[in-house]
Amino acid sequence: MKAIVNPGYGSPDILTLQDIPKPSPGPNEVLVKIHATTVNRTDCGLRAGKPFFVRFIIGLFRPPWKVMGSEFSGVVEAVGSEVSEFKSGDEVFGLNQKTFGAHAEFMCMPASGAITLKPSNLSFEESVAIIEGPWLAMNYYHAVGLNKDHKILINGTSGSIGSSGLQLAKHFGADVTAVINTKNIELAKKLGADRVIDYQQEDFTKLNDRFDFIFDAVGKSSYSRSKHLLKDRGRYFSTELGPGLENIYMSIWGAITRNKKVIFPIPKENKQDILFFKTLAENGELKPVIDRYYTLDQVPDACRYVETGEKTGHVVIRVKH
Repeated sequence: MKAIVNPGYGSPDILTLQDIPKPSPGPNEVLVKIHATTVNRTDCGLRAGKPFFVRFIIGLFRPPWKVMGSEFSGVVEAVGSEVSEFKSGDEVFGLNQKTFGAHAEFMCMPASGAITLKPSNLSFEESVAIIEGPWLAMNYYHAVGLNKDHKILINGTSGSIGSSGLQLAKHFGADVTAVINTKNIELAKKLGADRVIDYQQEDFTKLNDRFDFIFDAVGKSSYSRSKHLLKDRGRYFSTELGPGLENIYMSIWGAITRNKKVIFPIPKENKQDILFFKTLAENGELKPVIDRYYTLDQVPDACRYVETGEKTGHVVIRVKH
């Protein structure tokens, strides 16, 4: 089968399209014929091995995954002998950040993992645009118990995490202030933002308002510059580690204080979240936001674009067979 192979740490130039053996499902696995996948910040960060200390966790000289890609949608090609939940021909979608492998024509996935039937009203390409972004946002919302009594500011609502986080926050009934660039103001309004701050015209840290939560979905702010916007016992969370790894050590300190603090919960894959996203999509409450489409052989180009930090929503890869 064709796959984009990652031989080690480096720029997108190290990625090559190769023929590798087609996997076979184990007793509790399904073999998925991939129709669509994505390139996201996780793929790019792990391929580059940045920040450097992450190499001491996943592998000093090369990442352990030969084929990247965590979001997928496709058709079940075969199932293991002990799988009863899926059958050949099922249209599925899901997330695999344990072994990756979606930048390929086929991949195996545990049937008990974060995989389910894809939303009936979305295409394969649309389905992969409602997975990792919502999953990462939900990681924080689970931790703080976001609900209709809360006010939240989301910095970076045009990206995959931010656009999903905005929609999920509105589902939970929260009052949402979206911080976004000029060209995507209408997008934020369309997705339900109660108010929109154009960061190219206004510094959100100078607002007079106060929030229960500040969610930096692009990792470009900091707790130290934002904490005055938090209410007492407010929470700040970010998708990045922060300046000087601030979000890590501040979250440790936060474990022993009751006032304003940083939280940095570690995300865990689960089927329940994927099922939840499917339901929201079918109800029209979670809409895919897609910037560009590429083909499998163009994954290096897709990586270069993602690494500009200018994408809106998701970058989708069409896998042709």
